Amino acid sequence: MAVAKMKRPHDVKDLKLAEKGRGRIEWAARSMPVLASIQERFRKQKPLKGVRVSACLHVTSETAHLMSTLQAGGADITLCASNPLSTQDDVAAALVEEGISTFAIKGEDRKTYFEHIRAALDHRPQMTMDDGCDLVSALHSDRTELLKNVIGGTEETTTGVIRLRAMERSGALAFPVISVNDALTKHMFDNRYGTGQSTIDGMVRATNRLLAGSVFVVLGYGWCGRGLALRAKGMGADVVVTEIEPLKALEATMDGYRVMTSVEAAKIGDFFCTVTGNTSVLAQEHFERMKDGAIVANSGHFNVEIDIAWLAKNAKKRTVRELVDEYTLKNGRRVAVLGEGRLINLASAEGHPSSVMDMSFANQALSAEYMVKNAKKLEKKVYPVPEEIDKEIARLKLKAMGVKIDRLTPAQEKYLASWEEGT
Repeated sequence: MAVAKMKRPHDVKDLKLAEKGRGRIEWAARSMPVLASIQERFRKQKPLKGVRVSACLHVTSETAHLMSTLQAGGADITLCASNPLSTQDDVAAALVEEGISTFAIKGEDRKTYFEHIRAALDHRPQMTMDDGCDLVSALHSDRTELLKNVIGGTEETTTGVIRLRAMERSGALAFPVISVNDALTKHMFDNRYGTGQSTIDGMVRATNRLLAGSVFVVLGYGWCGRGLALRAKGMGADVVVTEIEPLKALEATMDGYRVMTSVEAAKIGDFFCTVTGNTSVLAQEHFERMKDGAIVANSGHFNVEIDIAWLAKNAKKRTVRELVDEYTLKNGRRVAVLGEGRLINLASAEGHPSSVMDMSFANQALSAEYMVKNAKKLEKKVYPVPEEIDKEIARLKLKAMGVKIDRLTPAQEKYLASWEEGT
């Protein structure tokens, strides 16, 4: 490895872990053929040549493949973690050796987390790539002198999009951002199949408890909640769903789940998992009603869905397993909180499977290319991924899977475009 690459600014746990990280990255890449095809084109065309990109993402093997794709396209990248517990330290080391400035250490405290975000902003980005909007928020709050350099950005997840749309409504957003989360090839697959599988994976790894025969409470029935409920049901759990939206509650009922209020569910649940992105979804009124030994986890982006502060003040805490904190309430009952209340699929597991992130990060790469080409024509708003990008990713994924689909015949196209024919 060239010595010059090692001189890039970085803060990772141990550069000696790089070899292990390279193996992990290679393994992930085998299940990411869409991004590989984009990387091959980027290497030839260099659509991001000279563009400084500051990325705040989960530092995983799949993210490393995205960083390599952007780098192949000519981008100058700095990466920091979007969550204190999601970093794979060996991957972070491997990225540094590949010449990508990386600031991420698994388990970093809050102070270090935001120091790493500031380090990413020191790169003076022309484009941001965010997962949760912490980078963009810090840019707009603390580093406003850098805003004039930024042509646009992308956002990966639901929570970040909610924050960005609030910024747009208030007139605070200083540049256009593409909501990768809104792409059908992202949220219908990543959120449903990726979150569904990886959340169950994280909860089982942390606890080694059997789901079959248990009551599993899913708090929120969006795309992530749908996926989680489906996988829990497949593992033999009796799934209960809580919701605030009538249509989603109706859908959950029609899908065969019991739907009730969160307070009612608190009395009967063995496992609880929040997937809503709202503050204090599980709070005092729930904890005091839970059965002894109830297990609580969060699959939302931030650790606000579970009122950890109330537990800390009103219960005695002890760590019984790695990433399992048991709180004994004044009534003697115990509640186990997994992964410090942070997103459990990355806190105690490895996040989404690579084949799902293949589509999500293909959206990131192609949206970055789109932004470079079209930023001057865009307003300071949150935009969806262009439909042509969404369809192209689906086409490439089907091709990689060996799946063929039909095409309309000329007669069918004529029929669908006309109004004359009827019954």
